Amino acid sequence: MGQAISEVLPFAVGVAIVPVPVIAVILMLFSSRARVNGPMFLAGWVAGLAVAFGAVYALADAGDASTDTTASDSVSWLTIALGALLLVLALRTWRKRPAAGAEPELPTWMAGIDTLAPGKALGLGSLLAAANPKNLVLVAAAAAGLAQLGVSTGDAVVALVVFVCVASLSVGGPVAYYFVGGDRAKAALEELKTWLGVNNAAVMTVLFLVFGALLIANGLAPLTD
Repeated sequence: MGQAISEVLPFAVGVAIVPVPVIAVILMLFSSRARVNGPMFLAGWVAGLAVAFGAVYALADAGDASTDTTASDSVSWLTIALGALLLVLALRTWRKRPAAGAEPELPTWMAGIDTLAPGKALGLGSLLAAANPKNLVLVAAAAAGLAQLGVSTGDAVVALVVFVCVASLSVGGPVAYYFVGGDRAKAALEELKTWLGVNNAAVMTVLFLVFGALLIANGLAPLTD
């Protein structure tokens, strides 16, 4: 079990520190439907992570990634490719960073977050968790790496739960704080949103560099044994 958790934990932390979902949930917490939309977004996020992780793991496990050499090598090469993609994204993100002192531009879809119905808040959480390519790379890498270990079903389920819980801390934390922190929470969340917006490019560049290198190293290891 320890090996399974160790395999997925770094990628869960990577998902947790992606700024955009955190900014999105904070914007929801400043809307008129905050008490409904915040938890709905979190529920969608958790469900999206679980489904994406489970689907990738099931596919890799069904292909006998832990025992079949060809399948294992395929997973390793895919891992290397994902790592290379992250390194490219790191360079692209850094080059497109806002100029010093410039006001960072948030994605256009965030403009209507405060008017979302609860069902759409749920759907947005799911999409950001499972369909956002930057997230999906980390989720897929964690699930495929777990499948290569050949752990028991019980250990795989525990690893999935740990992954989802850790990856959801940065989204669930603001929601919980909103309900218990009162006015103080609103001020703190506003400061966090502003900081994440300003530093989004730097955070994502470091994230892509670190996990790109990690994925390439993880993919090379089985190929050179």
